[in-house]
Amino acid sequence: MKKVRKVPNFRTESAERKFWASHDSTDYLDWSKARPVRMTKLRPTLKTISLRLPAALIAELKVLANRRDVPYQSLLKTFLAERVRQEWKASA
Repeated sequence: MKKVRKVPNFRTESAERKFWASHDSTDYLDWSKARPVRMTKLRPTLKTISLRLPAALIAELKVLANRRDVPYQSLLKTFLAERVRQEWKASA
């Protein structure tokens, strides 16, 4: 097992950037002590798109969303995510 080196203290961010550009970080990590971490406060990056849908489809979506007491756009995202997962499973 290789010896783990101690990470030096850096005076500036640019000094740290220069150091890591010329050193291998695996010499400074002890993976035997690593643990899985959940970052529960992270949110996915969102991107706005323009989507043209028939008015009747939007009206039906709004009725379904109202029954579930959720915004119709949130329900649409849920439906899309479920369908994408189904397609990935089917193609695997």
